[in-house]
Amino acid sequence: MSFASLHQPGKPLILFNIWDAGSARAVEGAGAVALATGSASVAGANGYADGQQMPFGELLAVAARIRAASDLPLTVDFEAGYADHPEDVARNALRLHGLGVAGINLEDGIPPESGIRPAVEMAGLIVAIRRATDLFINARTDLFLQNPPAAHAGLMDQALERARLYADAGASGFFAPGLVDPGLIGALCKASPLPVNIMKSPAAPAIAELAALGVARISFGPFPWREAMAALAASYRDQVLNGG
Repeated sequence: MSFASLHQPGKPLILFNIWDAGSARAVEGAGAVALATGSASVAGANGYADGQQMPFGELLAVAARIRAASDLPLTVDFEAGYADHPEDVARNALRLHGLGVAGINLEDGIPPESGIRPAVEMAGLIVAIRRATDLFINARTDLFLQNPPAAHAGLMDQALERARLYADAGASGFFAPGLVDPGLIGALCKASPLPVNIMKSPAAPAIAELAALGVARISFGPFPWREAMAALAASYRDQVLNGG
């Protein structure tokens, strides 16, 4: 089964985001059918802040190690493409493609959280990547992440317009992290021309509810890495500081 075919509305692909080869093997061993990195997780695991602060060469090295450790399809969080010009973004995507990566996330947020790229400009990046590769391009809009939940209903028309533009440009999926209202998620899934990806944050609906709403892909973003680091710190406190 191809990576694209795993995206089925109502029967979503579950991606429990990883950050290195070891976490890839752990998630694969637990039964995952595909792997996905998260930018905050990979950056944090390597001592960087999120928002393209980690050099692209180091991201390539992480992706290469994961590919060497697992044969599962891998999609890499490509953030905003690690460049500004479409040709350079496409060249970077082609380097990931050369590692055997199945897909990428490309976001319209300008890192680190410096606003939203104009939709036409984002579409131009997608066009350039599509001309260069056959990667699954998961086009992410940061409209909902960069605005409070009370404003989300008023952003739906803009989000759907971006979904249509990104689809026309050659995107494969539409990612709306930060959107947690069930009614809005359902409306997005119904109207989007692309399969919808929702991030399973603590505030988001349960997996079964997201599936019933028509979501085709559920990812966990930075939360697995944060939980793992919290467990590590708690273990240190218990066994070292508290003499456990």
